Amino acid sequence: MHILLATDADWIVDEIVAALGDDDVHFTVCREGRAVVGEVKKRTPDLAILDLQVGSMGGMAVTMALRLDESSGAVEHVRVLMLLDRAADIHLARRSGAEGWLIKPLDALRLRRAADALAAGGGYTEGLPVDAVEVEPMVPLWETDEESTEEEPATAG
Repeated sequence: MHILLATDADWIVDEIVAALGDDDVHFTVCREGRAVVGEVKKRTPDLAILDLQVGSMGGMAVTMALRLDESSGAVEHVRVLMLLDRAADIHLARRSGAEGWLIKPLDALRLRRAADALAAGGGYTEGLPVDAVEVEPMVPLWETDEESTEEEPATAG
């Protein structure tokens, strides 16, 4: 398995390598979010683990860039596990098209469960009520064909 990890925090690299490292697991670490798409073009990973905040281009922007490049055929689909700072960031992971997310602090058991679920083609979410997980994932705005349902703009007065 090839895992691409995008983070600028050494402790995150250490925790993920300790939890997921094995003889048949290889890691590519990107310390800058802007480098992720280039690395994916060189070698498509089985899983990308993206920290929400990475230098000048965080996990949400990286995931959106991957999805946009995928839609144009520039890269293959990459399954994304996003590492969130707080539960309030869940909407960022959902809107960007990530298949899964974990809310920090991290631990080996949750990392392993999430990686295994995504590698098997599923998803892994935290911080949502159970019934919300069954709902269709949000479709990024650029992939909708729907027109606005607003009637006419109101004038201030």
